[in-house]
Amino acid sequence: MEDKAQIQEAIKAQGEVVRKLKSEKASKDQIDEEVAKLLQLKAQIGGDDGKHQFVLKTAKGTRDYNPKQMAIRERVFSTITGCFKRHGAETIDTPVFELKETLTGKYGEDSKLIYDLKDQGGELLSLRYDLTVPFARYLAMNKITNIKRYHIAKVYRRDNPAMTRGRYREFYQCDFDIAGQYDAMIPDAECLKIVHEILSELDLGDFRIKVNDRRILDGMFAVCGVPDDKFRTICSTVDKLDKMSWEDVRKEMVNEKGLSEEAADQIGEYVSLQGGMELAERLLQDQKMSLSKQACAGLSDIKLLFSYLQLFQATDKVVFDLSLARGLDYYTGIIYEAVLTQACVSTASTDAQNGAEESVSVGSVAGGGRYDGLVGMFDPKGRKVPCVGVSIGIERIFSIMEQKAEASAEKVRTTEVQVMVVSAQKNLLEERLKLVSELWNAGIKAELMYKKNPKLLSQLQHCEESGIPLVAILGEQELKDGVVKLRVVASREEMDISRAALIEEIRRRTSEA
Repeated sequence: MEDKAQIQEAIKAQGEVVRKLKSEKASKDQIDEEVAKLLQLKAQIGGDDGKHQFVLKTAKGTRDYNPKQMAIRERVFSTITGCFKRHGAETIDTPVFELKETLTGKYGEDSKLIYDLKDQGGELLSLRYDLTVPFARYLAMNKITNIKRYHIAKVYRRDNPAMTRGRYREFYQCDFDIAGQYDAMIPDAECLKIVHEILSELDLGDFRIKVNDRRILDGMFAVCGVPDDKFRTICSTVDKLDKMSWEDVRKEMVNEKGLSEEAADQIGEYVSLQGGMELAERLLQDQKMSLSKQACAGLSDIKLLFSYLQLFQATDKVVFDLSLARGLDYYTGIIYEAVLTQACVSTASTDAQNGAEESVSVGSVAGGGRYDGLVGMFDPKGRKVPCVGVSIGIERIFSIMEQKAEASAEKVRTTEVQVMVVSAQKNLLEERLKLVSELWNAGIKAELMYKKNPKLLSQLQHCEESGIPLVAILGEQELKDGVVKLRVVASREEMDISRAALIEEIRRRTSEA
């Protein structure tokens, strides 16, 4: 009884927490979380009828997608897949979980976001964090030295989700990678061209693709006086420049990471620079940067990259940005990130720094780079397979597409039905079933109502509401004459078509649409 009294006290206290959050108009996620705790406490002593009570909600950082949302989503996937295939990629799939040791140590400070699973049958497993490390493991395991592949699948991150900005704990990644020993910057330029094509085709608004090189960053850190053992940790701090001001980033470097103020100020001078091929040429002549061999190698490759991007007609959106760091440990060369900038279109005169800050509200929608050492980490003999790739952030893109569809009040079709088979009189169910079967067998997308004697008006209304373009109407007279009355829903035009010519006529009309 004492335990029950304690639980009832806890229920009372938790009830107060929920009420307080509601009165303060806290976020739905926060309220749902506290309500879930309250219901768990109530379940311990049972409800009025002694049954277990639980809250109906999706897990934190996840969501359901309704048919309208899925229709928009599939359109986005189709555009991305079409682009990957146009560039000659084949596809693979890997397990949703990997051995924990496969993922450990590949993501730098982000490793804390990996979802570990409970020991099941003697193996320590983790949910995949991205599609790149599993790809590298796949190449090493199967001794593959060159492949151009795409992979679209879910990944998992124990992140603090900001779902309104398209950040989730479970989300899709759309990856394109080129593995193999090739001449410098040709595959890298193609990856950037792919990002350019996809973002242009999806028509999301203005965008910018920021480019840098890990060797330039490491060279910059060296000439600015960053100790070797602090390169990666300082790099992950620089990577926060798209979310934090330079003052806050500098503070973190000096106060938390122990970097000297002089070194931090020198880094500050470089990370404010943006440009194109001319900036790479200028930095090659820079008194400090020219002292670093690896920085010079990276700058020469940036110049080469821009010359190829000019031939690909993609330089209009690409900018060489020394503040881009991308925190993942496995990058070895070129790195890039695409950011939507429509948030600052209305303030075109805003300077570059403010523009970068405004674009944060939209966030990065694609990122990638070169990771020449990752496959070698898995190969027993350490054999390296050079790789470069890009990942499209589908969730953020989808959030924007969804908002655009709602704002335009666009009618989104959730099925692809081309024709509805209807009857004008009673007792024609068998004839409708026969005709719809003929259409299905011919590969036509068709449906009928699951009623013996539906009203003609309700059948036609369903077509208008669902956006079905054609109606095949059967009546006793049509059956006698061996015809079907074909109705165009949009214009309400009707014509008699012979049963033998019906399939061809439907194909012709739906292909025109």
